[in-house]
Amino acid sequence: MRMSQFFLPVLKDTPAEAQIVSHRLMLRAGMIRQSSAGIYSWLPLGFRVLKKIEQIVREEQDAAGAQELLMPTVQPADLWRESGRYDDYGLEMLRFTDRHERDMLFGPTNEEVITDIFRGSVRSYRQLPLNLYHIQWKFRDEVRPRFGIMRGREFLMKDAYSFDLDPEAARRAYNKMFVAYLRTYERLGLKAIPMQADTGPIGGDMSHEFIILADTGESEVYCHADYLDFEAPDASIAYESDLTPVIEHWTSRYAATDEKHDPAVFDAEVPKERQIATRGIEVGHIFNFGDKYSKSMGATVMNADGVEVPVEMGSYGIGVSRLVGAIIEASHDDDGIIWPASVAPFQVGLINLKVGDGDCDAAVADIYEKLQNAGVDVLLDDSDGRAGGKFATMDLIGLPWQVIVGPRGVKSGVVEIKERRTGERQELSPDAALASLTGR
Repeated sequence: MRMSQFFLPVLKDTPAEAQIVSHRLMLRAGMIRQSSAGIYSWLPLGFRVLKKIEQIVREEQDAAGAQELLMPTVQPADLWRESGRYDDYGLEMLRFTDRHERDMLFGPTNEEVITDIFRGSVRSYRQLPLNLYHIQWKFRDEVRPRFGIMRGREFLMKDAYSFDLDPEAARRAYNKMFVAYLRTYERLGLKAIPMQADTGPIGGDMSHEFIILADTGESEVYCHADYLDFEAPDASIAYESDLTPVIEHWTSRYAATDEKHDPAVFDAEVPKERQIATRGIEVGHIFNFGDKYSKSMGATVMNADGVEVPVEMGSYGIGVSRLVGAIIEASHDDDGIIWPASVAPFQVGLINLKVGDGDCDAAVADIYEKLQNAGVDVLLDDSDGRAGGKFATMDLIGLPWQVIVGPRGVKSGVVEIKERRTGERQELSPDAALASLTGR
């Protein structure tokens, strides 16, 4: 993509309303623009990152055996009355009445809808286990939306829902999602720590939040420093095997949000030099809530003895849009964003230092074409701006690699490559640079 054709409205100054790093950088890098309080439009650069994250989430859900569907954003209030949550959920639920005077709501979550789908379609234990997920926009009418997309009113979520015959099978489903989440965050370049957490309005008796440590996090968190060295299972993990050892490893040290924190236990179990007490950003939450919804809504199956029994359910959420901000909070410097390669909007920023110079233009065109033919996403700065401005923009938007082509280098037969994360620069021949960037 040529920058001259790409909609990238970067800002030189930080908008006054931006309070945290991710909000400031997303606005400055032309990733989002506010539509109203807590509601944002995703511009092309931000949307590319959002889709990259969504795809990684999807791939790991599929690998764990979940099946994708799509549920509506607008839900009938009657389903929530069945579950008993319509009056209990609170003012965060956006309620309204349609033209036929039916009570409706903009879904903040989907337990009721998925339970309704299940009870209308599944009759026998032979159709279990089942895990269904979707990636859909949600709305919660936050009383004080802030921090940009980190605490907005409209947001993109992945929700998965498991259905099992008994508590033992439900625990296996929970373990699968636990492992899938570990793998997802690893691929996103994040160190996410599973922590004991409150179940909140969703309910249940088993729950973990996945937290990344960040000073701007909304929660106080406490954990053992060993978690920073833990590694997620690799792609060869067998989801149908016993995953208990993995779960036990990742829950073997103290880790809790402030709601579950016990200072006495923390001090007893964690040596002072290994204690981490900081703030964290929630990037995922998993629940096992048993028959909370299946009993109230009549989601039953016939077991092997011919008896109708309510199914055991779990719910597993990942804040896809929130992850964009979380990654920036975890990966930036004074100059701008530093994207992990897996979610970067482009892999390479190609800078032509002297547009209009015949030799420079030819060298850049050759590199641009070869990178594209090799399947590398590349953003070409073909503007006639000053070198300092070009460098500042590329650092701001945070692409993993920059290739800098100028008249002096072209005459010497070299181009400069800069790695955004480390700032390291090296001069290589164009062919060597291409081989380095394409892995050939």
